[in-house]
Amino acid sequence: MTERSVELVRDTRETNVAVKMKIDGNGSFNVECNVQFLKHMIETFARYGSFNICMKASGDDDHHLIEDAAITLGTAFKKALDDRPIERMSTVIIPMDDALMMVSVDIIDRPFADIDCPDQLYHHFLRSFAMSSGITLHVVQIRGFDDHHIIEATFKALGTALKNAVVPRNTDLSTKDRPQVK
Repeated sequence: MTERSVELVRDTRETNVAVKMKIDGNGSFNVECNVQFLKHMIETFARYGSFNICMKASGDDDHHLIEDAAITLGTAFKKALDDRPIERMSTVIIPMDDALMMVSVDIIDRPFADIDCPDQLYHHFLRSFAMSSGITLHVVQIRGFDDHHIIEATFKALGTALKNAVVPRNTDLSTKDRPQVK
């Protein structure tokens, strides 16, 4: 089997984001980013997803950097997948202190995002990630009052759900077979 990995750069007037991602990794990471909470969330996502991620991200403001990091990471995730059949769907519930978060994903190339997130920037990150990776993403806050815990539990759950969803299978999980684009 070929290695499911990719290197990608997104360079705009506002940001520069470079990502190396290996889906079948061990959760190692090397993230350089001047937004420390974003750095922490990408590292959390890598660890819980067992994805190897190297990212270098810089930008003119937090909004642009968070958005472009999400777009770059989502695009890298999509490109790293190959055509082999995968489990495709996963739902995970993760506790973190006061927070209890559920994340459900479907890697189906029908992007959709319905997200409970108390912080507009990280809501935007999750939506941008879902749209650029082409996944269906649902994030449901079951409990929680500390924004940091809610967001961190979400990134843990997202990583874990995607790790479960990318597990190879013998056949496609669909009643439609594979869509043929002509």
